[in-house]
Amino acid sequence: MRSLFKKFKEGLSKSAKNIADKTGGIFRRAKLDASTIEELEEALYGADFGYETTEEIVEETKEAYRKDRELRGQDVAKIGSSVLRRVLDGSEGTIEFKDDRPTVICLIGVNGSGKTTTTAKLGSQCKAEGREVLVAACDTFRAAAIEQLKEWTNRLDLEIVSGERGADAAAVAYDAWQAAKSRRKDTLIIDTAGRLHTKSNLMDELAKIRRVLQKRDESAPHYSLLVVDGSLGSNSIEQARVFHEKFGLDGLIVTKLDGTSRGGSLVGIYRELKLPIYFLGFGEKAEDLQAYQIDNYVDAVFGVEEEVSA
Repeated sequence: MRSLFKKFKEGLSKSAKNIADKTGGIFRRAKLDASTIEELEEALYGADFGYETTEEIVEETKEAYRKDRELRGQDVAKIGSSVLRRVLDGSEGTIEFKDDRPTVICLIGVNGSGKTTTTAKLGSQCKAEGREVLVAACDTFRAAAIEQLKEWTNRLDLEIVSGERGADAAAVAYDAWQAAKSRRKDTLIIDTAGRLHTKSNLMDELAKIRRVLQKRDESAPHYSLLVVDGSLGSNSIEQARVFHEKFGLDGLIVTKLDGTSRGGSLVGIYRELKLPIYFLGFGEKAEDLQAYQIDNYVDAVFGVEEEVSA
């Protein structure tokens, strides 16, 4: 779909421009020379693809150059795309909705990751797909978070269950599940308190939310997704690792990719933890949250012009 590829291309334009700028437009050159390999390596590190992926692309480019001294910039782009597709194989996450009970999606992350707005955007996307959605404001640690989510749900015409500041977040989650069941909602999206992964009491709160939900549905939450700020680059890998070890994640949502040149960071996270990626965030609007697709991501981050099939 043209509009979908365009959204990826626009959202990742800073990363594509960063690669192109640092290589002097290497992908557009008619012919390469040995010195441009170093430029390529620097650009890939700058985009935060990580050591292993960068070295794979560089080594395969060197091998291709040894075989063909007429190697063109377009050939290098194809090599890079091929490596990324191989590294990211299996990285597309897909939500499979339950037929007989609410599908519970729990969003987790630190303050500033875009978690609360992502909750509303995901709810809007599910609603646009014909689903009956209920949102739960379980970030009772901050009154501002509750009000922010209420504003978003009102704007997007979504139903919400919330508590007062300081309320038991697990109790709000329980009430939300009961409401979703009684109102015949098929999707419940839970916004949790923004927390540092080093704060044990807040991590315990997450565990309590899970225990309470499992009193009503032993398989809930069906998806625990970590919302990661893409502009943090490779620094987010350790954050994701600790959350995964302590809580058990099902996958990732990577946000704020429109404002960073480090669009390769999700490659390192997936390579390290093998957590599937469900959505990417490219801006402030509801429609700026897009389902992650390998082909669109790879071609957009390398500045490829041609659209690929969805």
